[in-house]
Amino acid sequence: MTVSPTFTSADGSAYEFQMGRWSRRLAPHFLKFSGIGRAERVLDVGCGTGSLSFCLAQNKSIGAVQGVDMSSSYIDHAKRQSCEASIDFQVADACALPFPDNSFDHTLSMLAIQFVPQVDLALDEMRRATRPGGTVAAATWDTRGGFVAIRMIFDTAAIIDPKGNEVRARFYTRSMSRPGDLMRAFRDAGFAEIVEDMLTIRMEFSSFEDFWTPHESREGPVAEYVSALPKDIREKLRRAVELAYLDGEDDGPRSYAATAWVVKGRVPSAQHR
Repeated sequence: MTVSPTFTSADGSAYEFQMGRWSRRLAPHFLKFSGIGRAERVLDVGCGTGSLSFCLAQNKSIGAVQGVDMSSSYIDHAKRQSCEASIDFQVADACALPFPDNSFDHTLSMLAIQFVPQVDLALDEMRRATRPGGTVAAATWDTRGGFVAIRMIFDTAAIIDPKGNEVRARFYTRSMSRPGDLMRAFRDAGFAEIVEDMLTIRMEFSSFEDFWTPHESREGPVAEYVSALPKDIREKLRRAVELAYLDGEDDGPRSYAATAWVVKGRVPSAQHR
């Protein structure tokens, strides 16, 4: 049975502008944390437009990379950008991976698992598809405590829009985005040698337009919320967020910290729970 993700996805190019550029920045740090070196096959679950898959393919000690995502738009975009024979992209459900048991040496998921409605099922599938002794690792944004750029929008919305506080609460308390969520999920899934850490990158914008424009699309939870607002409230929110961005100075470059929770574990020799 296909389980719908809780992430609006329709335009790969818009996603690249909204989040893909930051995924590319996080990917090499996440790979270093995962400790993956030589491997025949690596699976990228929730690959989006391919940031992590492309980073994996740069390691010539990895034979093949398989990227899967529920969004056909994102998969099509990734295929158009790919020039690596070692990468394959296909549409697939994280909760029903179309691969036999033990198909991959390692399995990774970056900035996707928090949008899977049944995380336990997705982790079971990632474990099943990975050989015993292989690494499974995941990364999610710390939406409440470590995502400055998005807090600027949702904290402002909570003041301006009567429904803004409700939307903010859903976003900040999303499963797998809070301290310890990933660790507990990996423990419940039966992984061994579990390690948890944090990774921080900088999100750098050239101007307020560069900061705000991605949220006028429909990609992801922030843009989905902003695009659904009445025109007058949307414009009021934009003006208020612009004041937060300018912060008393002229428009221009700004840099904000973005922190992700990261967890990795080993698939035990016995694959039963």
